[in-house]
Amino acid sequence: MKKALMAAAAVLMLPAMAQAQSMWTPGPSNPGFYIGAEGGGNWLLNSNNYNMDIGYAVGGVMGYDFVGPRLELETVFRSNNGRGTANFGNVFSNVNGRIEQLSVMANLLYDFVPGATITPYVGVGAGIAFADATINGCSLCSTQFAYQAIVGLGWNVDRNFRINLDGRYYGTTSPGAYQNNNITAMLGMTFKFGQPEAAVAPPPAPAAVAPPSFMVFFDWDRSNLSAQALNTIKQAADAYKTKGNARITATGHTDTSGPEAYNMALSLRRANTVKDALVQNGVPATAIAVVGRGESGLLVQTGDGVREPQNRRVEIVIQ
Repeated sequence: MKKALMAAAAVLMLPAMAQAQSMWTPGPSNPGFYIGAEGGGNWLLNSNNYNMDIGYAVGGVMGYDFVGPRLELETVFRSNNGRGTANFGNVFSNVNGRIEQLSVMANLLYDFVPGATITPYVGVGAGIAFADATINGCSLCSTQFAYQAIVGLGWNVDRNFRINLDGRYYGTTSPGAYQNNNITAMLGMTFKFGQPEAAVAPPPAPAAVAPPSFMVFFDWDRSNLSAQALNTIKQAADAYKTKGNARITATGHTDTSGPEAYNMALSLRRANTVKDALVQNGVPATAIAVVGRGESGLLVQTGDGVREPQNRRVEIVIQ
């Protein structure tokens, strides 16, 4: 019983395992430029002077994907409200305010499985930041060196669109009254340019169409035409007229009874009889080729000396 339950569980897990493998298996990818937008929450870590609320971060990126490594230029604006202590002429007072900062960073990132539907990535960045010096000071007046570390997951929606979710530590040199250390959770979307279109399979070749053909049958050792044979020949003539510029081949056959040389001559007489009837139905004689094949090309395979009605025939082929 226990083995049966384990086997059933394994069977149920197979589709999920296959889907997971397809998500992580690399597929086709191409290098190219991309642009994107991003936004999320920013935690400006508390220091001795300030207690900051959760704020927000919004920004944009432009970069180049080398298929694996990525190099990008990123601009992000961060804003956090909070409370702190301010010094007014050696008089310290509790104040409420906001700290804003604008960073311009060069980031180097690496996708571990580029081209897969889901790819983890890491990155580092460095650049310049403009930050408020204090919670109630001048706006973006302190210029600082900025740096960050990034870890995240990318979802390649298709060959052009990608969604990124990452967490990052972002910091700057001290802008003034606080230590500028941030944790940012960012959700972003990028669009890559210049992706080649998927190859379109050529349309299947049209199936070969057999030329129209008709079959006229004969009595044993005869080359005269029955009423049914005349009707078939008229149908063949009408088909020729609908095709315009066409050729007709009338190929005579016999069964295996009788001498071979006699049968060859009989098959040719049958073919010529059909040609004459086609001409009477309006087909030019110059458009008709006559062939005698005697006992060769049997419709029904028989031994020698067998009277087989289906082998006594003329095949009319219009091309």
